[in-house]
Amino acid sequence: MIEAASNSALHDWLDRLAREELLTITRPNLPLKFGIAAVAKRLDGQKAVLFPAPGGHSIPILCGILSRREWFSDAFGVRPDQLIERIRKAVSAPIPCREVDDAPAYEFVHNKFDLTSDLPVPTFNELDSAPYLSAAMLVMRNPVTGAQNASINRCQLNGPNRLGVLIATRDTRLFYETAEAANVALEIALVIGPDPMALLASQVSAPAGQDELEIAGAMRGQPLKVVKCRTNSVRVPADAEIVLEGRILPKVREAEGPFGEFQQVYADQGLREVIEVDLLAHRRNPIFQAIVSGSREHALLGSIPKEASLLNSLQQSFPNVLDVHLTIGGSGRFHANIRLRKRAEGEAKNIIMAAFGANVSLKKVTVVDDDIDIYSQEEVEWATATRFRADRDLVIVNNALCAPLEPTSENSMSAKLGLDATKPLRTKELRYTRTFVPGENEVVLENILVPNIGTNWRETLNVK
Repeated sequence: MIEAASNSALHDWLDRLAREELLTITRPNLPLKFGIAAVAKRLDGQKAVLFPAPGGHSIPILCGILSRREWFSDAFGVRPDQLIERIRKAVSAPIPCREVDDAPAYEFVHNKFDLTSDLPVPTFNELDSAPYLSAAMLVMRNPVTGAQNASINRCQLNGPNRLGVLIATRDTRLFYETAEAANVALEIALVIGPDPMALLASQVSAPAGQDELEIAGAMRGQPLKVVKCRTNSVRVPADAEIVLEGRILPKVREAEGPFGEFQQVYADQGLREVIEVDLLAHRRNPIFQAIVSGSREHALLGSIPKEASLLNSLQQSFPNVLDVHLTIGGSGRFHANIRLRKRAEGEAKNIIMAAFGANVSLKKVTVVDDDIDIYSQEEVEWATATRFRADRDLVIVNNALCAPLEPTSENSMSAKLGLDATKPLRTKELRYTRTFVPGENEVVLENILVPNIGTNWRETLNVK
């Protein structure tokens, strides 16, 4: 069980990072436009960053708290290689939320507000159309069944109580289209600074109708506390920093974008859905969490939960698939490395096609043997260099459905590439046997190194 010691799981996370991984930027008045993102991007994957007075605002900004894989596994109390299995268990056994009446997130409630001045919303990239809420978790209820869904959607700040929103995920789109067909607004809440486990859970490819907040509870090992919104029926994490209650308006579209997305290129401007905010609530001394678009944090938050979903899907047909990794170089979405204990020739190609079917975003899949570390691109490249033959082991699928934000897509279609970088089961002796020096893994360098050999080698070897 991963217990939250205080009434804020985010604060507990910061306490953990503060030991070595959290930096506080003391320089005041770093501009919200580009200034916050510039510092956070420079420290991306190295340190989380707290800005106490961003642009002179009284609400601090927090960036980069999910930018290293090791921080996730540390929070779960497992080794990095056990992280995906831990998430899979949570997805398979969600824990219902526990509704409470009193919530720190509602310590202060405002019916009159101006989002353009009351919140420190950053502008990230050079050509972004406006400031964006980049880490706000969008929570909504199915207008027919009441089932909840949580996701992260980019939200463009358009006015004092108005946001443009990109709706791209399956359940979010379904819920909205159901409401719009009935010509009613879809009740929603935007949650800023929830338990980081809730953000992680919101990115899981969960079964249709499964509330991701229940998966967050399973990640914690205890029910997630939620509270009912004041102006609608949505339930949100009770310990969040900031909550915006509102509605996605039916049959209303406004210009949204361009915006620098996770793949580090811009998504085009388009006419997209609009959120009208009815209420602003927050805890005492709230923290505004932001994710720099295109950062390692952006990629990891999307990739780690999807690794668990993809592994689960593949193992239903191929139990000898051992592990899956969505690479940072592939923006955490487009490139997958798959580790396989090979049983038959041709099996890797079936797994490649199954992966494309299970995850529409994938553009490239590389399957390697079980002696390859799929988290090391150097190892995967070595396997490709020594075990892959293009005329025999290449898979190309033309005109396949792809992710909406895939830059090379046309009419939502692109091409897929698969590489079978596994060695043949039957081959000439030694041809695919990796070299190994006996005893190399048992060497303790501290016990045998000569101190300062680089500067005192002449003295060490008695050479004049």
